[in-house]
Amino acid sequence: MLTVHIQNDCTMLEMITHVLNNMNDFELIAQGAEARVYKGIYLGKPTLIKERFEKKYRHADLDKRLTKDRIKAECRAIIRAKAAGIATPAIYLANLERRCIYMEYIENAVILKEFIDKKVSKETNDDRLLNFIAQGLGTIIAKLHLKNIIHGDLTTSNVLLKNIDDDHIKKYKNAANNFVIIDFGLARIESSVEDKAVDLYVLERSLLSAHSEKPLLFSKIFDIYQKHYANKNQCKEIVSKYKEVQLRGRKRLMIG
Repeated sequence: MLTVHIQNDCTMLEMITHVLNNMNDFELIAQGAEARVYKGIYLGKPTLIKERFEKKYRHADLDKRLTKDRIKAECRAIIRAKAAGIATPAIYLANLERRCIYMEYIENAVILKEFIDKKVSKETNDDRLLNFIAQGLGTIIAKLHLKNIIHGDLTTSNVLLKNIDDDHIKKYKNAANNFVIIDFGLARIESSVEDKAVDLYVLERSLLSAHSEKPLLFSKIFDIYQKHYANKNQCKEIVSKYKEVQLRGRKRLMIG
């Protein structure tokens, strides 16, 4: 159960109540099909609020139950990933009644997609940067899958790079320390080899769509993934299943 430990102080309780009741104090910075994301200050810390809004096309009771289940699943996946040594936003509060998760706002960070679009495409030494990205992503995804965490939406828009400078990029063997995985809204705990293979296929398709000018990026990430997947027997099964999933995907694209 997620809780925030506070002193039994009326002023603190009043402040928390005020924040929970006043979304106007937070700035809307993003909206997707499932949620709105706000930025503001909570308990003196830069904070993001992810609000899963009501779906009018669903029965109200069903929508409420599904939303609560998804919030709990997202929080569990984030906590499990953090326990595995993967950088994720810290969770401050999960308010099921208000359909919100209050979490850490990662400062000094850039979205990986923007980094690739602005930096990699203009960088003359592409291999150095691509190796850095591959090392970081491949290592982190292997750690996720080893703990049976399926992210469900592996894209460069759901990865942050923090505290990046040329020195970090040169020492790319420790690149995973600079990567933060975000948006576990579709995540689940699942040990299926096929689910891990599908997770990788989603990443491949997203890279081909968003970064078609870097066609070798996924293969570099996949190589690092296999090197860091400690269970080698299962890794072979994942690679084999991934090839099956990839073949099915290509057939669907051909048929339409």
